[in-house]
Amino acid sequence: MSDKERFEKQMEFIREVDKSKEIFRQSYVTSGSRHENDAEHAWHLAMMAMIMNEYANEKVDLLRVIEMVLVHDLVEIDAGDTYAYDNKGNETKRERELVAADRIFNILPNDQAKMIRGLWDEFEAGETKEAKFAITLDKTQPIMLNDATDGRAWMEHGVKKEQIMARNKKTPDGSVKIWDYFEKIINKNVEKGRIKE
Repeated sequence: MSDKERFEKQMEFIREVDKSKEIFRQSYVTSGSRHENDAEHAWHLAMMAMIMNEYANEKVDLLRVIEMVLVHDLVEIDAGDTYAYDNKGNETKRERELVAADRIFNILPNDQAKMIRGLWDEFEAGETKEAKFAITLDKTQPIMLNDATDGRAWMEHGVKKEQIMARNKKTPDGSVKIWDYFEKIINKNVEKGRIKE
């Protein structure tokens, strides 16, 4: 592959991932004025990683965590955002996301396609200390947004505490300290009636 072809493939990928700005999530931004999009979510997780990495259960490679959170939802450009508590949508989520990963990541030159796919696979597996910490951030950020908007998305979807706790079963694996903080937020919102008991 020529340098020109490589550059063109990289630029095509950069243009393609701009579409993540149009994938809206169920969480609202802190003002409650609109839903958050995937690009904003990824940026917010990268910021959280930069600021909060000292609370990871184990010392992590910060750059790897940031790379992981920046790519973890790019597959939603094709697969769409599947709401955490949408049981039917979650039945086909993995299949849809694998097809999307094959298409989107392979826009890049082979070496970068393999690298990005490796980051995505590592996040999905959730076994390395970096992936565990990235997942902790990914799972707790929506809790923060829901708390900031008085439980708006939780109430719109009738979310129950047992659903949140089941979804966050492995969240402490990345950071016990961060999870303890957010577990208190969950309990506070149960008491206020924003989350069903």
